[in-house]
Amino acid sequence: MHKVIYDTDPGIDDAIALVFQARHPHIDLLGITTVFGNADIDTTTANALYLASRFCADVPVVRGAAQPLKRPTPAPIPHIHGHDALGDIARPEAVTVREDGRAAHRFIVETVRANPGEVTLLAVGPLTNLALALQEAPEIAALVREVVVMGGAFGFNGDLDNVTPTAEANAHSDPHAADIVFGAPWKVSIVGLDVTHATIMTTAFLASVRDSAGDAGRFVWDVSRFYERFHSDDGMTRGIYAHDYSAAAFVVARELFTTRGGPVCVLTDGIAAGMTVQKPASMRAPAPDWDARPSCDACVAVDADAVLDLFARTLRA
Repeated sequence: MHKVIYDTDPGIDDAIALVFQARHPHIDLLGITTVFGNADIDTTTANALYLASRFCADVPVVRGAAQPLKRPTPAPIPHIHGHDALGDIARPEAVTVREDGRAAHRFIVETVRANPGEVTLLAVGPLTNLALALQEAPEIAALVREVVVMGGAFGFNGDLDNVTPTAEANAHSDPHAADIVFGAPWKVSIVGLDVTHATIMTTAFLASVRDSAGDAGRFVWDVSRFYERFHSDDGMTRGIYAHDYSAAAFVVARELFTTRGGPVCVLTDGIAAGMTVQKPASMRAPAPDWDARPSCDACVAVDADAVLDLFARTLRA
């Protein structure tokens, strides 16, 4: 079993990834911690409460950071995720889950301490909560099983960005937090645009899941309609990118991904803020800003068909 704290800013693709985790037999969701990002913290927390009520009502939902460590809070992006950040779908289901009273970073610290060596932190939004947890309790780095991050890009398959010419959205939203997390002495695996742009849930795939996976499949179809219209307006006509779901798939099926090791730095200021740069382990030349940091595993390739098959099989089961 993979004991997972899901750190998220729901978000359409965040919601799709949560449905997968709630349905996967080898994932034990210990908590959902929210963060600003795809919308403000009130909206992302309300979305997490709705999703938990519908798909995993026994999982605590914990409100997290409302703003980055140092930079201004990014504006919501309703043209991508809708005004409610869940594709503006109807929500007839009752919200029965209530917020846990702790702050998200405190919940992370306490849960990791209570489960030493067992907790995977799956982070698919800005990394502010994880950075705050490290600042409060640096020793948890030695107690975490792994940190799996959806964020960043390293240039494989031509992918370096989706919000600026040099930066992916989660890294750009709080680059100072991302740099802290990638520089901490824990195991970090990064699932960036290099592989999420290669993993596309086509309209036909989503329709098949809708027709074969019950309520979960119908929800994935409904919530993805707004997202697919955005992708179409942005020039992609085949469906939606499986961004956050790809990171969830990595937790349980890392054999479907190819990774490259090496320390990662995140540019924190200037026009390239949020850019993620890895020094490959094979590079012998000295690079002092990287050489003192621990190695991270950055995904560089993926068996996209197998990753999508895993999603469909999990929801149908």
